Amino acid sequence: MTKILLIANPKSGTINFNNAINSVNMYFKKYSLKSTLIKTEYNGHAEDIVKNENLTTFDSVCAVGGDGTLFEVLNGMLSKSADDRIPISVIPNGTGNSFMKTVGATKQESAVKIIAENSSRKIDVMKASCGQKDFFSLNLIGWGMATDISVFAEKLRMFGGQRYNIASFFEIIKNKRRIAKITIDGVEREGDFAFIIACNTKYVGKDMKMAPNAIIDDGLIDLIIVKKASSLTLFSVFPKLFDGSHVDHDACEYVQCKSFSIDPDDKGKLNIDGEIIGTSPVSVTLIKGGVELII
Repeated sequence: MTKILLIANPKSGTINFNNAINSVNMYFKKYSLKSTLIKTEYNGHAEDIVKNENLTTFDSVCAVGGDGTLFEVLNGMLSKSADDRIPISVIPNGTGNSFMKTVGATKQESAVKIIAENSSRKIDVMKASCGQKDFFSLNLIGWGMATDISVFAEKLRMFGGQRYNIASFFEIIKNKRRIAKITIDGVEREGDFAFIIACNTKYVGKDMKMAPNAIIDDGLIDLIIVKKASSLTLFSVFPKLFDGSHVDHDACEYVQCKSFSIDPDDKGKLNIDGEIIGTSPVSVTLIKGGVELII
């Protein structure tokens, strides 16, 4: 019988956690899966669990939560030696489930059915090096306004999913100056940028189709560069992010690459898979087929 280590974030999602876990258990019983549940207790706990747990008796480690839980499980898994790693599976239960939206499995039962099939595939991973610290990403690495919006949105959690729209409005009005040197596949240039987002998935945040051409195992990073523009121009870009049409806007540049770096005049925080973690300057490389996922 397939045995899964469930790592669940009780603070993730918009529905009652106990109801969510009861639903997962019901589907596990339906598909004849065995599980061991560990609830996370602090930021970074899922990463610590995967780092320290002996995984030899499990078929996969399942991240139950949003993109942040998956991020922690991924980084825990890639901290282990290659011989000690097992596939990662996912059950979406977060406010944002961009990775699972990209692979077309946003419902619990569809995710559990995939886990029951127990067939893994190798997925690309982005490696972000910030000084002496490395972070691994399946979804996005964001710098500039995109990160500032996420930081501000955390202070507006009482507004639910609308907090990102509210935060975006104020950050676009603020429209800070951000001078940076960027290097893409060895080609260097300097400019003033609103934001830069590197994607491995089509979707980021709450249903934003940021990288419509992204494929999770094509060996390429999809880089969206938005140049400094007036607030009015940025307001015209923002609604286009939800259907992917922003890539045709004059303010946007869409590049596929294998590596890039951002070296800004002023250090800034990064958004990695929805987590505000790490700081620029940052160098990013793609690890093709860097992790096994059951998706």
